[in-house]
Amino acid sequence: MTTSMATGTSASLLLIFLPFLVALAGKAPMPKMLCLVASLLALLESVEPGRAIFPWGVGMVLALVSLWERFRPI
Repeated sequence: MTTSMATGTSASLLLIFLPFLVALAGKAPMPKMLCLVASLLALLESVEPGRAIFPWGVGMVLALVSLWERFRPI
């Protein structure tokens, strides 16, 4: 029972911190910091269902734009 609970907890933490992990692939330091703040805000607001969607979405948009800028042809 505790193994499935630990797996679920680690999976939810991985999902919440996904914007920060994606932003680590970018070059610029500012999106990394903003995505970390957005992920921490999503973690704090995830106590109530549905409240973490907005900061997580903003963090994902920032992370994907950072990743796009890294791999965009010059």
